[in-house]
Amino acid sequence: MFIIGITGGIGCGKTTVAQICRQTGLPVLDADSISREATAAGGRAMPEITERFGQHMLNEDGSLNREKMAALVFKNRKSLDQLSAIIHRQVLESMADEIDRLDKSGTKAVFLDVPIPVRQGFLDRCNQVWVVRADMDVRIRRLTDRGMSPQEASRRIAMQMNDEEYKALADFVIENSGDLDTLYRQVHELVTRELGQRGIRFKQLPDPA
Repeated sequence: MFIIGITGGIGCGKTTVAQICRQTGLPVLDADSISREATAAGGRAMPEITERFGQHMLNEDGSLNREKMAALVFKNRKSLDQLSAIIHRQVLESMADEIDRLDKSGTKAVFLDVPIPVRQGFLDRCNQVWVVRADMDVRIRRLTDRGMSPQEASRRIAMQMNDEEYKALADFVIENSGDLDTLYRQVHELVTRELGQRGIRFKQLPDPA
């Protein structure tokens, strides 16, 4: 099975790239979605999170209070690393189980949508890594459009890997500082070429405008 990893920093647009790839009809495993399941009430990450950070980080139903946790970890790198380690381990285990299931079912390719490209469980499973990047001012504008202050957006970006670190891992870099049509053309070209030359059948994406 051919495994393509899609990654990139906050505000770069990796989720949009993954949504385009989903149109191929091939599976897209979304780490953020799996993470939300792992941190929901009764989720597999919650016992360890509660032990490390305390009951006050939970909502009344036992799920993770994401706003409280974000306020803590995006000001404290050690706490961010500890939380990331807990969640990533659970997410990657779930993802590995699903990859194995898809492989046994005969699926020929799968996309992994993962924000932080950890070595074990992501990079070591991917045949290719596609990194999505965007200029800093574009990322900040996108995050402020989601309701963040410019200061909070800058702080969150600074807590993640920088452009050069992401690029060092990439087989292909997708530039996403422009409009959606420009992004679509890049993804269309990559999907058509990289899957097509390997004889992997997929739903053809509509031709770019």
